[in-house]
This record gives sequence, C-alpha cells and structure tokens, in this order.
Amino acid sequence: MSKRTVAIFTGSRSEYGLLYPILRAIAADTRLEYQLLAGGAHLDEDFGRTVAEIERDGFRVSSEVRIPAHPDTRSYTAQSIADGVRSVARILEELRPDIVLIYGDRFESFAAMIAATQMNFPVAHIEGGDYTEGGALDDSVRHAMTKLAHLHFTTNEQATERVLKLGEEPWRVTTAGLPALDLARQGIFTGPDDLAAEFGFDLLRPLILFCQHSIATEPEKAAEQVAPSLHALAQLASAGCQVLITYPNNDAGGRAIIAAIEDFEGSGLRGVLVVPSLGRSRFHGMLNLMGNAGRGVLAGNSSAGIKETRAFGCPCVNIGPRQRGRLRCANVIDVDFDAAAIAGAIRRALDDREFRELCRTCENVYGAGDSGARIAEILATVPLDSKLLRKKMIY
Repeated sequence: MSKRTVAIFTGSRSEYGLLYPILRAIAADTRLEYQLLAGGAHLDEDFGRTVAEIERDGFRVSSEVRIPAHPDTRSYTAQSIADGVRSVARILEELRPDIVLIYGDRFESFAAMIAATQMNFPVAHIEGGDYTEGGALDDSVRHAMTKLAHLHFTTNEQATERVLKLGEEPWRVTTAGLPALDLARQGIFTGPDDLAAEFGFDLLRPLILFCQHSIATEPEKAAEQVAPSLHALAQLASAGCQVLITYPNNDAGGRAIIAAIEDFEGSGLRGVLVVPSLGRSRFHGMLNLMGNAGRGVLAGNSSAGIKETRAFGCPCVNIGPRQRGRLRCANVIDVDFDAAAIAGAIRRALDDREFRELCRTCENVYGAGDSGARIAEILATVPLDSKLLRKKMIY
C-alpha cells in the first residue's frame, strides 16, 4: 500500500515551531510521508536563515520557496504574496502531493493557500477561527484561508464556533488544540543549563525575553511604537535584569524595528543580548526557564506570548493592540505603548509571587498537548474524494 503524501508549507520561524510536533507525528506515521516546503524568512540571512534549524531537527526540505526581497513599504506584502503564489504553484506542479497542510495566517501561508486551492489540491488548515482586532491583517487573512481550505484544525472551542459560523460543514472541523503544547508536555526543548552556558545567563537573576513586531496596518509607526519598550528594557537592565531580544518578523516595518534594536544594543548597556532568532527548541526552553524553572517574563506583542507561554508557566506582558481580542489565559498582562506601564508590568510579572503561581496553575484554553497525533490520524484517513473538494456553505 502506497503512502499518502502531505505537502507541508512553512514560511516563518514561529509557524515552524507550531508545525514541529505535527511534522514529527506525520514522519512517524507509516501511512504518511511529508514533502516540506520552506520559504519566506526561513531563507533570509537577515532573519537568521532558519531553514538550517529545520534541517538540524532532522527534517528533509523537499523544496525551497523563493520569495524575492522587496523594499520595506506598503506594497511589500502584496508583491511577496504574488511571488509566493507563483513559486508554490511551480513546486506543487512538480511534487503532486495528495493533500497540502498550511498553518495560520501570515502572508506567506496565504500565498501557499491560494496556489494549492486554485490548483485543486485538497488543503488542511491549522488555526482557523482565531480572532484578533489589533490592527494586524492576520485576522482577515485567517478567515479568508478558512473559506479556501477543505479541512480545519482549530486550537480552541471558540475558534471552532467561528469556523462553523463562517458556514463550514461540521465534518470538516476538528478542535485539535495548539500543537506547541505537545512539545511542552513531552519536554522537547533546550534545558536551563544549556541555555545558561550558551548565552551566559545567571540563573539566579531575573530574565526578560523580548520580541515586538510591527502592526501591519501602520508599519510607518513601527520604530515609534518599539521606542517605549526599549526605554523600559533599559531601565530594567540597569536595575540588574538580563534582557534577551530577538528580531521581529519580516513584515513591513520590521526592518525599522531591527534598526532600533541595533541602536539599543550599541548603547553599551550591560546584560543585554540580541539574537536574530532563537529557533523552536531554544525559544520553548526560554519559556520553561522563565516560567516553571526560574524567574522571567516574555514581553512584546507576539502571538506566542498569548498562546504558548501558559504551557510553561511563564508570565507574558503583551504590549500594544496587535493581539487585542485573541483568546488568552490568565498569565497575560496587557499594557499600552508606555514605558512606565511596560516596566511596571514586567516588574509585577517578575516579583508578584501570587501572580507567578497563577501563571503555573490557571486553565489553559488551548488544549491538552496531543494535537500532532490527532491531526496525523485525520490526514491519513480522510477520504480524498469529490466530497472533500466540493465545498458548500451551511447556515
């Protein structure tokens, strides 16, 4: 019996971290084989060329999706989507998979979704139905991808309800939970001692991991919006905190944030370290080190702060409106672009013992840590027939 081939697209470091447990489950399933398409920021030296991490994890990259660099302007994303559609279409024409798996809501994934569905491949989509209202285009893109996809793996019950209210047939929708929880439950991440040795951390001192992205609807304000955060981090570093900063995504406005970070790094503050990308294992290891295994906090506006920190008992200080409306656990503190408010929230996350205990014990609204196997099982068994491809809207 021949194996069913699943083409899996990844276009960013954060998305790969979420796909990792699904890739592991597919690779271990004797009924399936994967064809991994890696593109976007994975191939960009300025953002850490994270395709190398994928290969170090033991996964074979079947094809690299080349998306040429464009000026950091409002047209950047639109041009990149067009280039991505062309690149993915050429690759799928060559690979001819049985089904395509696409994660999330970024523009690179949107390009892959357009190419695959317009070529009449059945497509499974992960994380449809999530909701944000903070100025990112991700929300609209995510819902558009839901209407294009044939199967839906949501991360929570609220998301499932939204997908159904978009008119999707119930048999197409599975509440699978957040895949990153698989890794937390299995302990698949870098340990505290290894992180301390690599980065020179003092495990007895407080630690702050910071990542702030641009807001897609106002990329021209990216440098202005990151300035209060950097001011707060300077205060905290001067008070003895260790600060590790990673680069933002390769969105419009991202390079302005990188320039501000590089200026900040060059200011000579002690205890501040900047790396383009941590990679999946070290990032989750940092969440564990700052949560269950130590005293730290993730700050910024990444969706990972909202969705992934609770699994590691790690507090999150969410800055600005980018994640407004997204389902969250009680370990998240929301603040505006205000240096005093940011510094105060980080201090609370570091020093308030009752809050830190809440971070470890509050309900996790994103599942139980068994997403990978559940998704692989459906990919291996769902009938790939005309019923799957012929979508209809139900109210």
